[in-house]
Amino acid sequence: MALYPPFSPFLFQIDLFGLPIAVRWYGAIIMSGAMFAAWLAARRAAPRGIDPDHIWNQLMLGLIMGIAGARIYYVAFEWDRFAGNPISALNLTTGGLAVHGSLIGAILSAVIYTRYARLRFWEWVDMIAPGFLIAQGIGRWGNFFNQEAYGRPTSLPFGVRIDADRRLPPYGDMQAYPASTLFHATFLYESLWNITGGALLLWADRRFGQGVPTERRWLRPGDVLFLYGGIYSVGRYWIEGLRTDSLCLNGVGGDCTGSIRVAQLISLVLIAACAVAMVVNHRRILPPELAPAEALPGEG
Repeated sequence: MALYPPFSPFLFQIDLFGLPIAVRWYGAIIMSGAMFAAWLAARRAAPRGIDPDHIWNQLMLGLIMGIAGARIYYVAFEWDRFAGNPISALNLTTGGLAVHGSLIGAILSAVIYTRYARLRFWEWVDMIAPGFLIAQGIGRWGNFFNQEAYGRPTSLPFGVRIDADRRLPPYGDMQAYPASTLFHATFLYESLWNITGGALLLWADRRFGQGVPTERRWLRPGDVLFLYGGIYSVGRYWIEGLRTDSLCLNGVGGDCTGSIRVAQLISLVLIAACAVAMVVNHRRILPPELAPAEALPGEG
């Protein structure tokens, strides 16, 4: 039952008029997740009186700012690796995209677009959050094909097998860790967690959100985003503790011995921040335009 990529990291490689072109599974899977998230958000937009075209209009901006944020975040914590040749930070084929950075970029893109299109920000992010979390779960399978984001050795039968040239120290020692060694499939753990979390957000929004009668409505604008932040961060915290490639505050070693894992620290901050935000959100008085209204058509 050991997991091992059935294909190379490349979906295809061609030579077009002397120009080599390669498309990786990683990129294709990330795009598939983004397209799914946009499709789901577009379906959720119409019953809320929002033109679904807005979703597709924001998609490109979100992708650009999400990727830029992911790279900037990673480079900032790994600056010693790029300081000697800063231009190399632009080469994404060397790896290094941080999810928390992509979240920052994506949220900034939502702020920009909702202001431009005169849409309500909190309703907008609530609408896209469930699909975004599911898309993160889909995207983690890109790590599988790249043989990255794996954890420490495990005796579990569904561990992942990693080639020698893709292992981080000290696991490249094939005497101590032979080819049959299995590692925690942390990409799989996070994929399952995120997809399940996205489904729970959809369920909660359908049962207690904008689409139900007033007497059953509990969720307020912004609550789905705060729930997203909490659910994602709880899973990321415990899964990150298993990984061998974490970003560390002191920038030394993927296992962060003697240091703090950045993703775990950020996850704890987000859990606390989202919990406080939920409490504050339910104590404030809503303006008339955000007060509960009738159930949305097709969502009762």
